[in-house]
Amino acid sequence: MTPAAETADPLYVSFPRAEWARLRAATPLSLTEDDLRELRGLNEAVSLDEVADVHLPVSRLLNLSLAATRGLHGAVASFLGEPVAAPFVVGLAGSVAVGKSTTARILQRLLSRWPESPRVDLVTTDGFLLPNAVLEDRGLMDRKGFPESYDRRGLFRFVSSVKAGSPEVSAPVYSHLAYDIVPGERQVVRSPDILILEGLNVLQAGPPLPGRGPHAFVSDLFDFSIYIDADEDDIERWYVERFLRLRETVFRDPASYFRRYADLTAAEAEATARDIWTRINGANLRRNIAPTRGRARLILEKGPDHAVRRVLLRRL
Repeated sequence: MTPAAETADPLYVSFPRAEWARLRAATPLSLTEDDLRELRGLNEAVSLDEVADVHLPVSRLLNLSLAATRGLHGAVASFLGEPVAAPFVVGLAGSVAVGKSTTARILQRLLSRWPESPRVDLVTTDGFLLPNAVLEDRGLMDRKGFPESYDRRGLFRFVSSVKAGSPEVSAPVYSHLAYDIVPGERQVVRSPDILILEGLNVLQAGPPLPGRGPHAFVSDLFDFSIYIDADEDDIERWYVERFLRLRETVFRDPASYFRRYADLTAAEAEATARDIWTRINGANLRRNIAPTRGRARLILEKGPDHAVRRVLLRRL
């Protein structure tokens, strides 16, 4: 294999897609076209070829990392004289409309089909958004998705409890139809081998709070981290295209929070989508999400066609 190219950042090694694909080695593709149809997000055309070239080598790397981490846990257990069993936690970050959810679902399915059949749970940070009533009371509805719109303490408690080996931990459930937390509904996580945590700001860290000294972030609990990257102009275009598709589908549901957008003309819908992007999603990307890119262990870089064209792996 041709040596991977160096990047401007000496912390990373860059692999064009064809070179990265070779790193799947002999790993068989366990997904079918029917599986992929179920896992694809709206307005995404990820193919089985892309899964084989990109996601399958990622799953192999994660599987190897899991085995290495278990070896480390064994060494610590031997030192302490007592068992140490902590789930392997993967953080997956990136902008709205960049394809995080689809990538997370594909990796969950691939990892669960490795010969060891590990239990793989997927949790999104949407469930830790503050309820709309709280956001409205705090004047944060136009900052939904920004770090301050989340129950960050609740998210940290959830992941730390899973990481500590608690037999059963639950997370709130979010409805994209209602655009709010579902009262009384919980997602229960029971001692997974792997937990994938997917969300906009999961890689965030920051300086100590004034007068409070150092504090921990959920990203401190990750064993591996992935960032999905693309040019902002492309992401904005994907967001607008998805908005227009939703206007013709989900927004027409009488129960949809966005029902009022269903009757917009195409031109009005596009103008609305671009306004939302400019005021909220684009601002959040530039201010909070993109700055965390350099904290990821692995970066999947997408081209204008929404397909991964390059993979960057942080050096050990």
